[in-house]
Amino acid sequence: MNRSNARVMWRMLGLARPLAGWMVLAVACGVAGFCCATGIPVLASAAALAAAGKGTLAWGLPAAVAALALMAVARGVLHYIEQRCNHYIAFRLLAHIRDLVFGALRKLCPAKLAGADRGSLVSTVTSDVELLEVFYAHTVSPVCIAALMAVVMGLFLGYIHPQLAALALASYALVGVAVPVLISRGSGTDGRASRDQAGALSGFVLDALRGLDEVLQFGAGQARLAELDRRSEELSGTQARLRDVAGRGQAATTGAIMVLSTLQLLLAVDLASAGAVTAEGAVLAVVATFSSFGPFVALANLGSTLQGTLAAGNRVLDILDEEPQVAEVPDDAGTHPAFTGAAAEHVGFSYADERILDDASMSVEPGRIVAVQGRSGSGKSTLCRLLMRFWDVDEGRVEIGGDDVRRVATGALRDAEAFVEQDTHLFHDSIRDNLLIAKPDATDEELVAACRAASVHDFIEGLPHGYDTMVGELGDTLSGGERQRLGLARAFLHDASLLLLDEPTSNLDTLNEARVLKSLDDQRGCRAVVLVSHRPTTAAIADEVYSMDSGRLS
Repeated sequence: MNRSNARVMWRMLGLARPLAGWMVLAVACGVAGFCCATGIPVLASAAALAAAGKGTLAWGLPAAVAALALMAVARGVLHYIEQRCNHYIAFRLLAHIRDLVFGALRKLCPAKLAGADRGSLVSTVTSDVELLEVFYAHTVSPVCIAALMAVVMGLFLGYIHPQLAALALASYALVGVAVPVLISRGSGTDGRASRDQAGALSGFVLDALRGLDEVLQFGAGQARLAELDRRSEELSGTQARLRDVAGRGQAATTGAIMVLSTLQLLLAVDLASAGAVTAEGAVLAVVATFSSFGPFVALANLGSTLQGTLAAGNRVLDILDEEPQVAEVPDDAGTHPAFTGAAAEHVGFSYADERILDDASMSVEPGRIVAVQGRSGSGKSTLCRLLMRFWDVDEGRVEIGGDDVRRVATGALRDAEAFVEQDTHLFHDSIRDNLLIAKPDATDEELVAACRAASVHDFIEGLPHGYDTMVGELGDTLSGGERQRLGLARAFLHDASLLLLDEPTSNLDTLNEARVLKSLDDQRGCRAVVLVSHRPTTAAIADEVYSMDSGRLS
């Protein structure tokens, strides 16, 4: 989604509203600290003039020396507090934004994330969110500090002479506003391109790692490396252009400060020569101007980093603003029906323009096993996903406990159903923790019973650390059959009233298939089961068999 930079900043500022008090403290300390930083050379100059008999010092030299020491210490303390507050705000907000992003992804899954670039998503929830630290820690309060310092310096220099104040304010505007805007515009779309290219590169690397066996098997390593080099060089080129713009911006900032400070010096000399200001006033005005550019240089430096930060913020907002294809039903707004069966009534469903189900109807009574058979791509898996309400039907309705699943509270629906797909995902964690996702408070006895039912208990006990054995990332340390049996054990542990099994024995040998089917047969009457399978042996245990062809059930 295309948003203006102003819109992105406004949205990100809205997220910081709960920490407004800390932001006010950071700004106050920042302003006070820069007042000390500017006041030190001004007071030192006044003291030097007084000591040379060229000016007056109301407090006396000892008091001035003490004040200088106090301001030096205060400057360090105030700067520390300001930075501590800014980073506290930033890291608290980054944690909050990560929570929002993961919550949004959970709501978007699986319908809106089917086929999404996982590498780009990983880049967004890691590096893009991390880049927002620049905005919250190094942008918001510096802008406020610079604006307030402009007011303070305008009043101080205006007291000496209005022309000095006007030139100083114009200089601050040029350095703190015009330069960063020009730098940002000079970056063009490279900031967004850099973030998109980084996300695409992450996706390419992740894809290559997951398919490393195939890459080695078919000798595609050189081609993949060449593509990796091309993408890396493209990203490096974009980042180099951004660095070039940043370098030119820093040079322009330094040059502008020198020219503007010189103009202020010439103006002060001219006013002093004309008797409009005293010599002491002219010196103090010049010293104050020279030492007051710190807050505005900080803004000028943002021009080179803010473009990438705003691009990262835009990508994060894309996720937060994405509307889920299937809206969750809150507990207090949905029904919580007792399970009295499930049904699909005259269901029609399409993926984009491809018709998958057409007037499909079936019913599943409590305690019965229903098999669904049909050729690959006929819509069997889609039917299971509609029963889980991963998608909503285009026509007809899907029911559980007599209620349309679109009205059932999402939490209640997830409690009532368990779904085992052909590919079981295992987290990089212990076997025990992978299983306990289904029921965190399960006892060891329940865990063992579920694994026995899935014919995987003996395999787990034979591992070096039993149930505490770590599973490799994506379950790569296990075979397909072992992962599938762990998926079945997880579903059995969930103890749902409706169990949806999509090709549950496709990766099992004959012996383990027989054990799993016997377990399902032994549990007949405990729960309803929808069994999707190509194997006649699997469908043999069903009480009722549906055939699916061209999206229709018979």
